[in-house]
Amino acid sequence: MGGDSQHPLGVPSGGGAGVAGARTGSERSGVNALDRWLARRIMQEAGNPPLRFALWDGQDAWSPEAEPAGRIVVRDRGALWAIVRSPELGFGDCYSAGRIEIEGDLIDVLYRAYRAMEDKASSSFKKSILGRLPRAGKNTPGGSRKHIHHHYDLGNDFYRLWLDKRMVYTCAYYENAEATLEEAQEAKMHHVCRKVRLEPGQQVVEAGCGWGSLALHMARHYGVRVRAFNISHEQVAYAKEQAERSGLASQVEFIEDDYRNISGKYDAFVSVGMLEHVGPDHYETLGEVIARSLKEDGLGIVHSVGRSRPSAVNAWLEQRIFPGSYPPSLREMMSIFEGNQFSIIDIENLRLHYAKTLMEWLERFDANVSTVRKWYDEAFVRAWRLYLGGCSAAFLSSSIQLFQVVFTHRCHNRIAHTREHLYRRAANGADWSFN
Repeated sequence: MGGDSQHPLGVPSGGGAGVAGARTGSERSGVNALDRWLARRIMQEAGNPPLRFALWDGQDAWSPEAEPAGRIVVRDRGALWAIVRSPELGFGDCYSAGRIEIEGDLIDVLYRAYRAMEDKASSSFKKSILGRLPRAGKNTPGGSRKHIHHHYDLGNDFYRLWLDKRMVYTCAYYENAEATLEEAQEAKMHHVCRKVRLEPGQQVVEAGCGWGSLALHMARHYGVRVRAFNISHEQVAYAKEQAERSGLASQVEFIEDDYRNISGKYDAFVSVGMLEHVGPDHYETLGEVIARSLKEDGLGIVHSVGRSRPSAVNAWLEQRIFPGSYPPSLREMMSIFEGNQFSIIDIENLRLHYAKTLMEWLERFDANVSTVRKWYDEAFVRAWRLYLGGCSAAFLSSSIQLFQVVFTHRCHNRIAHTREHLYRRAANGADWSFN
């Protein structure tokens, strides 16, 4: 992960992250009336958040009526016009390049902005003067592999800096306010296992297994056999190594392949944090894969970032951080289940748990920022701080959700009549004491 590697944001090291870099003579000149009008218009389209908005002369072009929670400073005219042309992409690119600064707590400032936009219930900030931005590439098998490589194959050493010791890169579950990130991730994995009622000797298939933490957890604590699919080469290699080290290689098989190629019959189908990368065009295909894989008396769970209503994905996040990503609404998710007449047993929203998880990740990222800067560059550091802080703010403002949907085949009636099993020690003695 040296400085000669290709920049993860798709631009040369030290570049403008996709927008014009050097200031022209006119940009260095004073702020004019049009500049101030555009600044005010941007904030109005954003729902008038309680934030000050300053231009490159250092003066506020916008001040809220309420007490401001922070300040956004645009450093040059090119950055202002980048926001006008494409608000989400322009803001993210210019912040990454140091052409926009946020004064105040990063998460709080972004939370106030997102909440104002949600209160306005408008799609204005998704558009530019040229109309809505085009959608990115499709999640075909080849496209999915390319998109996953862009984000997850940055290098295990990078993620090891700020994830928990098990390398869990999905929403944690905080059973109490004092829980550490490690404890909360352990609790999340138990929460998932309880929902699909794992028992020793069962066969489980996992679609999208990350670095293998959940698959290994299921085998270790619940005595099941797991086949886990993933198309990230680095993640699968790491997971296989962990299985060997922990003595679980005979129970867990990690397969570098697309979820569409899952075969066999299983007592449980588990997917945690993969659906965001599938795309609505492929939900029916995923449903067919689940239907042919899940035994008649089996249980399944799909855990995914989502939305309260269908909406275009954040353009900067999709193009710079998560290519091919799309967080669905519950209505959109139902196309996975309805065509195969699955019975939905339980739906839970863990968005506040994910907001806290991201706060923990950002804190650990910041503690190791000098190392990240050495491996990559300042633009990468700023982009990932914006990504982690922005996602935490989005969960806090309810701009995005975290859904867990539990389901089974329609004629399976030997299911729990209450949720008691989610909150007590399992009958098989699984230990949830975070040892």
